[in-house]
Amino acid sequence: MNFVEELKWRGMIHDMMPGTEEQLIKEMTTAYVGIDPTADSLHIGHLVSIMMLKHLQRAGHKPIALIGGATGMIGDPSGKNEERNLLSEDELRRNENAIGRQLLKFLDFESGDNKAEIVNNYDWMKGFTFLGFLREVGKHLSVNYMMAKDSVKKRLETGISFTEFTYQLVQGYDYLHLYQVKNCKLQMGGSDQWGNITTGTELIRRKTGGEAFALTCPLITKADGNKFGKTERGNVWLDPRYTSPYHFYQFWLNCSDTDTEKYIKIFTLLSRDEIESLIEEHQKAPHQRLLQKTLAEDITLRVHGQQELDMAIEASQILFGKGTTETLKNLPEDVFLSVFEGVPQFEIAAGDFNVEIDMVEFLAEKTAVAKSKGEARRMLKEGSISINKQKVAEEDSLDAGHLINGKYILVQRGKKNYYLVTVI
Repeated sequence: MNFVEELKWRGMIHDMMPGTEEQLIKEMTTAYVGIDPTADSLHIGHLVSIMMLKHLQRAGHKPIALIGGATGMIGDPSGKNEERNLLSEDELRRNENAIGRQLLKFLDFESGDNKAEIVNNYDWMKGFTFLGFLREVGKHLSVNYMMAKDSVKKRLETGISFTEFTYQLVQGYDYLHLYQVKNCKLQMGGSDQWGNITTGTELIRRKTGGEAFALTCPLITKADGNKFGKTERGNVWLDPRYTSPYHFYQFWLNCSDTDTEKYIKIFTLLSRDEIESLIEEHQKAPHQRLLQKTLAEDITLRVHGQQELDMAIEASQILFGKGTTETLKNLPEDVFLSVFEGVPQFEIAAGDFNVEIDMVEFLAEKTAVAKSKGEARRMLKEGSISINKQKVAEEDSLDAGHLINGKYILVQRGKKNYYLVTVI
């Protein structure tokens, strides 16, 4: 497998330094991607670079994931309009460990000459004195060279601290260190990292006379130009504490056709033939969302596992009429609430369930599903009301046995109108 050709057809190359492809053809090449531990979880924006490492490894090369324990203490100005807030050392160490565990899901760290590695730049930066760094690194790159970088130029009007100004020197030294210690000859990242990466290649050239290479992928955006991976809740995270597997699955399921054609190439390992066949089949019946379902299932499985994927699929089907009372009862409470987040909600006192509740009274007085008892009777007669996914009639009643998780009742009117009743 030719790594560069693979990335090209997947739309994953933005810039590439001359000679990069020749280097990758010539020999097994070690390459790295850096991730600063600014949070204790990766989000799906990080997955682009991780997939680059995955394809690199599948092509027979050696991937290194660098966790920026040192650079995370400074803050990268690339793509930022203002100074980052600095994290404490304890926060950074905690974040590093969490990110390291997540990376284990995506790369092969066990076998072969090209098994993946995780390194932390704090390990080689912590012993550097300020004067030592100035002599070893700062001496070799002019201020003019550093000022010419886009990440710096864009901040000159609003202001940039000396700390963030020197970020590119620290990242450049990372590349030099890995070049000398790990024979690493390629650094990859998002297109906003081009300036930082080429600072590293220049430092390597000036310090050692050696040659190193750079490759970046485009920053992923949605078809409407908005930032990829952002929802009303913020970033879509890999950690289920921040983005539940259900919401994670839903994010991909709700992508537009145009975006999904792009994302399925970037975020899955499906072959070119498989993807082209899927796109062709999808276009015959786009309402069935074959492409979105394939993407959502593939990526949710790799991030969260089979059990969470099955739960997300089952929960998603509830809104499209395929769920049952048993399905609702088997859903964990957090998933159940996620599915029906945003639907109209009502509260009923627990004491009301000491006796059976008449169905008409429940719809018209205990809740406001119906505007009046007359409307409630009409809806029940028409068979348009379901309780917990089961059709009900006027003569039916409710008791505590109907409660899901001991405190919820799901009311459905027609096919698409849901109401969540909570017993308090």
